Amino acid sequence: MGERGRLRLQPDEAPALAPSAEELLPRVAAGDEAAFASLYDLVAGPVLGLATRVLRSHAQAEEVAQEVLVEVWRKATRYEPERGSALSWVLTIAHRRAVDRVRSHQAGLDREERAGLMDVRRPFDEVTESTLAGLEQQRVRQCLSALTDLQRESIVLAYYNGYTYPEVAEVLKVAPGTVKTRIRDGLIRLRDCLGVDR
Repeated sequence: MGERGRLRLQPDEAPALAPSAEELLPRVAAGDEAAFASLYDLVAGPVLGLATRVLRSHAQAEEVAQEVLVEVWRKATRYEPERGSALSWVLTIAHRRAVDRVRSHQAGLDREERAGLMDVRRPFDEVTESTLAGLEQQRVRQCLSALTDLQRESIVLAYYNGYTYPEVAEVLKVAPGTVKTRIRDGLIRLRDCLGVDR
């Protein structure tokens, strides 16, 4: 290329350096959209890179990066230069958002796992259980009423009131051997009445 083809810069025409994030953030805080566009170009790459490393999912990292940059736009007034560089401030927001996303994702998986475990168990239907228990009690009462008085009283005292055979004998004023026989015979009749297999 000859002299004419070369681009010559005069000393006063030196290219302007792009503003730093530290210079752009106060302008962003003042609502300067052009400054935000420049800041976006400056920090979007590092933000996306950090989010991708934390999340290991490019699609989720892109979502988080968008959220972070929106947050930077909204919260630019909170940047305090004495606490660190502007890029560090932005990356701190990005890291926090990415970690929150990981925790949220894990919490969702945990909820799904717990829900899956609950589905495996047989659902408990209180109304059905209560109805069946009531019907069973009714059948037992009917079968008890078919026993002799001594059989019924002996079984009720022993199995419902927790008395021992000698205590049942004492209450009913009969010999302990008689109580054992009456209870045994009564239980056999109950079993046959309820249709319980041996």
